[in-house]
Amino acid sequence: MTRRDLAGDGTRVGAGELLSGSDGPLDSIGYFARFGVDQGLIRETLAAALSRGGDYSDLFFQHRVSTVMALEDGAVNKAFTTVELGVGVRVIKGDQTGYAFTEELTLDAMRSAAKTAAAIADGPSRPGPQRFHVYKDLPRRYALQVPWDAVRPEQKLPILEGLNASAFKTDARVAKVTLSFSDEHGAVLLADSNGRLVEDVQPMTTLYLSCVAEQNGKREQNTYGVAGRAGLEFYSRERLDRVVHEAVNRTTILFEAIQPPAGEMPVVLAAGSSGILLHEAIGHGMEADFNRKGTSIYADKINKPIAHPFVNIVDDGTNEYARGAINVDDEGNVPDKTMLVENGVLTTYLHDSISARHYKVKPTGNGRRESYRHAPLPRMRSTYMLPGPHKHDEIIASVKKGIYCSNFTNGQVNIGAGDFTFYVKNGFLIEDGKLTRPIKDVNIIGNGPKVLEKVDMVADDLVIDEGGWTCGKDGQGVPVSQGIPTVRVASITVGGRNS
Repeated sequence: MTRRDLAGDGTRVGAGELLSGSDGPLDSIGYFARFGVDQGLIRETLAAALSRGGDYSDLFFQHRVSTVMALEDGAVNKAFTTVELGVGVRVIKGDQTGYAFTEELTLDAMRSAAKTAAAIADGPSRPGPQRFHVYKDLPRRYALQVPWDAVRPEQKLPILEGLNASAFKTDARVAKVTLSFSDEHGAVLLADSNGRLVEDVQPMTTLYLSCVAEQNGKREQNTYGVAGRAGLEFYSRERLDRVVHEAVNRTTILFEAIQPPAGEMPVVLAAGSSGILLHEAIGHGMEADFNRKGTSIYADKINKPIAHPFVNIVDDGTNEYARGAINVDDEGNVPDKTMLVENGVLTTYLHDSISARHYKVKPTGNGRRESYRHAPLPRMRSTYMLPGPHKHDEIIASVKKGIYCSNFTNGQVNIGAGDFTFYVKNGFLIEDGKLTRPIKDVNIIGNGPKVLEKVDMVADDLVIDEGGWTCGKDGQGVPVSQGIPTVRVASITVGGRNS
């Protein structure tokens, strides 16, 4: 966030205070002042949005500069930059939402969008705010050492070339390497009819290394990536070495892999990226809009046990530099850590402002949107299971015959019911309490809520995965993180070869 120590009158602003400001960038608008945005423009747009009697309105400004550089066959084969700038106008009347956006930050364009969104209502106009409270003390969960708008392409190229060379040196079977490096810089500004102004600068970066290996006429391919809300300093030597090591090893082990027998069996989920199953098959069902509409299996489960007492699940916006971290959600609410399942009991849902009003609770800071082109929805941030009472080796030793899933790729989920199919890219057989042969080409099939009930062991080795996960919902994608400790599920259907 753009931060200043002094208010417009020269007085010092204490931590946590709200600043009442007048028009002008010095004491109100920071980042967006460069685009001519001030309180006067905001005030008149909100007045137009409330001109037909809406209960509430907000404006969501966004500027985002995204750069992608890709390397294949030892040379950069793609490099481009995308610039987004616009504002979305939302008007709420009862349970109805009107939404419009414009990419012109002029009074005429913004008024026009506001009147379009206001058409959801039909009544006498309501007054907009005459004064604004500017939030100056947001958390700093992704403070940058080297911001992306200060990084030139020639500073990124050595990273890609070094990774490319290192991958080929790591294993002689590596035949092809593809790299993708992306970064974003920009900001969001939320202004609403309650008089709030909240601004946040939001960085992001992702790096993927895809590897193709050849052995005895066979080819295998796999990928590893990292992501975070961080600057150029994110790419430490240790992290870059891990990208190469994981991508190459995950690829070459597939030459030894077999398909496991099919059928019902215990499944152990490895710590880290196995959290994709938790996110997709369980987490979406805990988003409040699905429950408010009665489409989630969890719609009548608040304050009821849904798992063993040692199962605890949180959705967290506070993990510093994580891809799913946010200082403020896209409705202007400061997020915290939300306990979804505590000691096996479902305690709350993930709320935006609309669902919170329906359930008569406070928003949990989960109102998120892909961009200014979209209205916010209840969405996850970083969803993970907390450590449990067991040990990794203890869990493996407890399985006579089963599989260990370490890396998932594609999957399909019926969000309402929680039915899922996931493809396991990497894993191992478990035989007589030991990891034995690597496996591949495996589907696991089940129902998320039922799988949660069957989680009968949880280790103390939680890992928040560092990959570049993007969550899709209602045509919108938002960055998220996820994680899980080593977990044993008593029984899941495994689709492998016929026994």
